[in-house]
Amino acid sequence: MAKAKVKKAPSQRKSPKKSSQSRSPNPMITVHIMGRAYSVPAEATIMGAIEHAGYQIVRGAGCREGFCGACATVYRLPGDYKLAMGLACTTLVQDGMSLAQIPSFPAEKAIYDIEELTPDVATMAKLYPVIFRCVECNTCTKACVQGLLVMDYIQAAKRGDIEMLMDLSFDCVSCGMCVLRCPAEITHYNVGVLGRRLFGRYLRKESPELVKRIGEISGGNYDAEYEVLLAMSHDELKKRYYDRDME
Repeated sequence: MAKAKVKKAPSQRKSPKKSSQSRSPNPMITVHIMGRAYSVPAEATIMGAIEHAGYQIVRGAGCREGFCGACATVYRLPGDYKLAMGLACTTLVQDGMSLAQIPSFPAEKAIYDIEELTPDVATMAKLYPVIFRCVECNTCTKACVQGLLVMDYIQAAKRGDIEMLMDLSFDCVSCGMCVLRCPAEITHYNVGVLGRRLFGRYLRKESPELVKRIGEISGGNYDAEYEVLLAMSHDELKKRYYDRDME
């Protein structure tokens, strides 16, 4: 009976010896992705390492610049028992790191009409009563990839302090890492979204600058500039976008 041929994985193949002149100047390290070891560039982000290893990321990636929260990742480092959290697009790999992506978390989001709500504790209790199960362990804050005071904004929600809830949760990217670690099983980021919406609808202060700019837009002050942008190719728009960082 003929034996089947097995093609070795890239990490198992023997590479021919190269001279010191032809070696890559970029150092490589070993990381474990989904339980399997790969050699990746030492200066890569987790997302870059995953793609270097041959994975095609079709979910669990969005902005790639630390704003959308789609690439939540859990990892451990050698000799450290603690489970660490990070965004794959902004966290650099370390030698011996073991990692896995968590692209989404199941969560029940309250359905409501913002025009029928009031910015107070009664609304919080009605839509997210689970916040009153909080035991103030602070695990959510320790898990936050943005360094937010998550437990503090949940306490603000319990008091009906909508402004503090909005302020402390403002930079949340809804990655879900807080949900993963919470023993009370609170969906913190949904509470934050509600708080920011309530503040924006009922408690925000009027901004003269915003009113002025909206008037300029409505008056057609920027129509000519928009037409120029709309006529640009994808490459031209990309160059214009990234040239901002050089100014």
